Amino acid sequence: MCGIIGYLGYREAYPILIKGLKKLEYRGYDSSGIAIFYENGYSLCKTKGRVCELEKKISSYKIKTSGTTGIGHTRWATHGIPDDLNAHPHVSNSNDLIMIHNGIIENYHAIKIILLKNGFTFKSETDTEVLLNLIEYIKKENKLSLEEAVRISLNEIVGAYSIAIVDKSHPETIIIAKLGSPLALGINDKEFFIASDPIPFIDYTKNAIYLKDGEMAILRKGKELDLRKILDNHRLYPIIKRLQINLKKIEKGEYKYFMLKEIYEQPKTILDTLRGRLLISEKIICIDGIESNKDIFINAKSITIVACGTSWHAGLIGEYLLEELARIPVEVEYASEFRYRNPIIEKKDVIIVISQSGETADTLAALKLAKSKGAFVFGICNVVGSSIARNVDAGAYTHAGPEIGVASTKSFTAQITVLVLLALKIGKYRSSINDNRYKCLCHELGLIPEKVNHTLKIDNSIRKISEVYQNVNNFLYLGRGINFPVALEGALKLKEISYIHAEGYPAAEMKHGPIALIDENMPVVIIATKKGCYEKIVGNIQEIKARKGKIIAIVNEGDIQVSMLADYVIKVPEISEELSPLVTVIPLQLLAYQIAYIRGENVDQPRNLAKSVTVE
Repeated sequence: MCGIIGYLGYREAYPILIKGLKKLEYRGYDSSGIAIFYENGYSLCKTKGRVCELEKKISSYKIKTSGTTGIGHTRWATHGIPDDLNAHPHVSNSNDLIMIHNGIIENYHAIKIILLKNGFTFKSETDTEVLLNLIEYIKKENKLSLEEAVRISLNEIVGAYSIAIVDKSHPETIIIAKLGSPLALGINDKEFFIASDPIPFIDYTKNAIYLKDGEMAILRKGKELDLRKILDNHRLYPIIKRLQINLKKIEKGEYKYFMLKEIYEQPKTILDTLRGRLLISEKIICIDGIESNKDIFINAKSITIVACGTSWHAGLIGEYLLEELARIPVEVEYASEFRYRNPIIEKKDVIIVISQSGETADTLAALKLAKSKGAFVFGICNVVGSSIARNVDAGAYTHAGPEIGVASTKSFTAQITVLVLLALKIGKYRSSINDNRYKCLCHELGLIPEKVNHTLKIDNSIRKISEVYQNVNNFLYLGRGINFPVALEGALKLKEISYIHAEGYPAAEMKHGPIALIDENMPVVIIATKKGCYEKIVGNIQEIKARKGKIIAIVNEGDIQVSMLADYVIKVPEISEELSPLVTVIPLQLLAYQIAYIRGENVDQPRNLAKSVTVE
C-alpha cells in the first residue's frame, strides 16, 4: 500500500503536497517523492526514508518548488527494495511522462519483456515504471492523446492500481484512474485535490468524489471534471459528497503518538458506535441493515465471517457471540485463504466481511467472490464510501473515526461493539435469547464506555510492568472461550510495534506444545476474568508457575485466587463474559504500546507495515 497525492489549481502545489504526504505517511514510509510542474518543465525529487528526509533533500539541493501542478507519493515497497530509484514519481524513457501509482500490476513482467524488445530501458525494479512506459509506447506508436493511451493501457493490464500521470508539455492536466486501490478527489472552484483518502485535503475542501473501480478522470485547470469509464470511454456524471471529518480527530493533540490517542478515544468511539443503535432505557437495538433483511438472518443456516489481521480476531469474537446468542453456526475465514480455495457458497448464504479501511484487497476480493455466487454480504467497516461499503448488500459502519496508527486499536473495539449488537438483534429475532438475558446484556452494553474509561486508569501500573519486560525475546498470551481471540490480538499488537516475538493460544492448548517454552525468562500474559472457565485458568497458571514462568494476569477487580499466584496483576471491571473482550483488550493494547515506547520504537509507523493492505 502507498499514499498518493496531487494538486491542480491556482495555489502553489509544493506546500499542499508536503503537508498531504505527512498525513498519508501512515500508508507507507519506505520512501517518498514529489514532482512540481511549470510551463514546459518540472522539478522532481525523491528519496529513501520518511517525508522529513524528502524535505531536507529538497532544501539542501535548492530544488525549484514553484508551480501550481504537482503529484507526490509515499511508498510501501512491493516490487523493488526501498531506495531512491524505486521511489515514486517515476519518469518514462522520453522524460515526458511522470506518474505515481498505488497497487500491483500482476502481468508487469510479460509487459516488460515486450517493452525491452522495443528498445525501452528501466531504471527501477518497480511494476509502476513498466506501466508508465507501456502508456508511453502506446501513445507514441498510435499517435494518441495521453488520456486515450492511459485508457487503452489500463485495459491491457491485470492487477490493482490508482494512478496519477502528467505530461510535462501539458502541466495544466492530470489524469487519474482507479481499480482496486482507493482514490479520492477533492473539488473546489478552479482546483482539484487528489489523494488516497480525503484526509490530506480536508483543510482545503469538504467536497469529494470517490472514484469507483474502472473509472478515470481527466483534470484540466479551470475546467469541469471529465469522468469516464476506462473500458469504453463512456462519459460519467459524478456525485459529489460532503465530507464530515473533524480535523481534531486527525491530530495527535497532547499525545506523543496516534496509537495512544486512539487507545484513549475508545470510550467515545464505542459510544459513537452504539449511538442511535442501542436505546438503553427501552432495551431496543436498531440496525437498518439487519431490520431490512430480517428474514435472511432469521432463516440463515450458517454465517461465514471473512477478514484479515485484527479484523479477523474481531471476527473470531463474532463467532462466539453469534453462536451463543443467535444460535447460528459460524465459520471465520482469512480473506486471503477464502478467496483462493474455491469455498462452498450457496445462494442466500450469509457472509459478513470486516475491514477497518473498507479497502483491504483480499477482503474486497472475497466479497466479490461471495456476491458472484449469489451470497448475501453484510459489511462492517469504518470508512464511509469505501469500496467494501459500496459493494455489500447491507452493512453497518463502526463510527470509530479516522484511525492513523498502523496498529489498530479503537477500530477493533468498535467492530466488536457492532458484532455484539448484531448477535443480540439476530438472537432476539430468532428467539434464541430470553428477554431477561437480552435486557441484561443491553443494559451492560450501555455501561461499556464507562468501564473502558475506568480501565484506562491502569496505564501507570502497566508502564511499570513494561519496564521490567522491555528486553525479553518472547511473550506468550493465553485466554479461554471468547477471550482466546483477545489473547491473539494482544500478541499481534506486541509483535507489530515492539518487534518482540509473541504468540497467542487457548489456555488449555498450552500443554499440547507451548508449555515446552516455559521457563523463568518467559513472561505469560493470561486473561483470567471470573466468568468463563475461571477454575480451569487457575490450573493453567499453576502449571506455568511450576515451571518458573512469570505470570501477568488480567483479572477482575476483587479477584483473590489468581492475584495470589500471579507475579503482576492488572485489574479490570467485571462484566458479562459476552462483553468482556471490550474491557480485557485495553490493558493488552497499553502493554504493547508502553513496551514499544520504552524500547524507542516508532509506535505509529512500525517497520514493514502499512495501515491498510490494498495489495495482495
